[in-house]
Amino acid sequence: MMRLGTGIGWRPEIADAVERIPGIDWVEAVAENVCPGHLPDSLVRLRERGITVVPHGVSLGLGDAERPDPGRLTALAERAEALGSPLVTEHIAFVRAGGPLTASPRLEAGHLLPVPRTRDALDVLCENVRMAQDALPVPLAVENIAALVAWPGEEMTEGQFLYELADRTGVRLLIDVANLHTNHVNRGEDPARALAELPLEAIAYVHVAGGFERDGVWHDSHAHPVPRPVLDILTDLASRVSPPGVLLERDDNFPEPTDLERELAMIREAVEVGAAQGSGTRISSSAEPLGVTREPATAVALATPAALTTSVAVAAPATLTTSVAVAAPATLAAPVTLAAPAEPVGLRHETPPHTAQTQIQIQTQTQSPPRPQPHEAAQTATQSSLHQRPRPGTFDEAARQRLGLAQAALLSALVAGTPVPEGFDRVRLGVQARALAAKRADVVAKVAPELPLILGNGYRTAFIAYAQGHPMRGGYRQDALDFAEKTLLGDRAAQGRSRRELRRWWLDRSGPAPRRTSRLGRVGRALIRR
Repeated sequence: MMRLGTGIGWRPEIADAVERIPGIDWVEAVAENVCPGHLPDSLVRLRERGITVVPHGVSLGLGDAERPDPGRLTALAERAEALGSPLVTEHIAFVRAGGPLTASPRLEAGHLLPVPRTRDALDVLCENVRMAQDALPVPLAVENIAALVAWPGEEMTEGQFLYELADRTGVRLLIDVANLHTNHVNRGEDPARALAELPLEAIAYVHVAGGFERDGVWHDSHAHPVPRPVLDILTDLASRVSPPGVLLERDDNFPEPTDLERELAMIREAVEVGAAQGSGTRISSSAEPLGVTREPATAVALATPAALTTSVAVAAPATLTTSVAVAAPATLAAPVTLAAPAEPVGLRHETPPHTAQTQIQIQTQTQSPPRPQPHEAAQTATQSSLHQRPRPGTFDEAARQRLGLAQAALLSALVAGTPVPEGFDRVRLGVQARALAAKRADVVAKVAPELPLILGNGYRTAFIAYAQGHPMRGGYRQDALDFAEKTLLGDRAAQGRSRRELRRWWLDRSGPAPRRTSRLGRVGRALIRR
């Protein structure tokens, strides 16, 4: 993997500051906020200076029970190409549920929600990641997310889940140390154990961010200074591996540029301290990005440097015995294959991934490895799911439905007020529901900034009350229109001047009423009469 260095999340609100901060090696931009045909001038200037720009997706939903939306994948690919990015990143999360798969209404979370660490969820996630890899022009890295709630009946720790995901798909990992801290506070998970179980050599880069604690719950706000515990986890990670890049995220409540510089300096110091602590024992992440392979499903693809001609040492746990395929660069005369023992990775490993190495011999070939025959795939499907994952074409489609039903039940409880599914903490689920409503309020305030101006201090309270009983049905702009409509039609709607302004705002953006009677026409006439 290329060395990225120290970076910062590029946001329009701090674009000028980012350009002036010294020592910035790269930036990350939210993919959905970038238009490929009209790149922000600030990003264009950064690219002209040789600053790498990485698009960071937030809405793909790789953890959804359904397959990734082709349109979203195309949009992400277009942004990677427009920015000349060496990779793209997304989250290990689900963001929508319901629909035809479960014969229930489609629901949008409006934010990232954790997938259960189960075999079904892992199988679905691996298939979705492979589809994304096929559609993207550059390597993909996926990020661990923060969680307020824990799924009942989970079968793996976070480290084990991420290890198997990387092993089976070859995907890179974006490790957010702030999210490890969040899960430590909210779910009692040990960050050190997670780091010990990770395939550290697969790390693409690292996120660092701030948050706050309220009533024993940690909220990863990305709007507060980075706390010491998060920096300590970064130091621990840096003592185990040399991260290719580390990036500071800030999404709101932006401080002065000098404060951002101070936080960046603290991040650099935390990495340097970790490097000193782990001197002589750390491993380096791969020199080139992981690529994509398809046969067999357990293979991990590597882009091999041109200088590599005889052997390569790959950091792996003592139990690592999977086949590994290497995609040779264009400068090599023929593709090459890494030969390794045939047994798959076990669910647990006694030795942390960074403490053992497997020497793998490389042999050149005159043609690509043969595709598995149909009878081979059928035979693979009969193997124990714990020891041999199905080859492409033998994926258990029922896993999608089982996962879809579970996700729909959880999301419905969070955004539509339906009963809490069995096994979940009701109190914590209430905290998560309020957090989702608050995040929706924040985003709607950004896409429709007139609403907080019209409603004043009452906007946030009114929107959160609305959100807890009205799921999103078409994105944040539609959410803003729906909120305004419900506010105007409600018994305790805005009064006086604010009411007139809100009515005018809604009518201006709802478009002309159709001639035939429709919901929009009926509402429009009702509002005009008022």
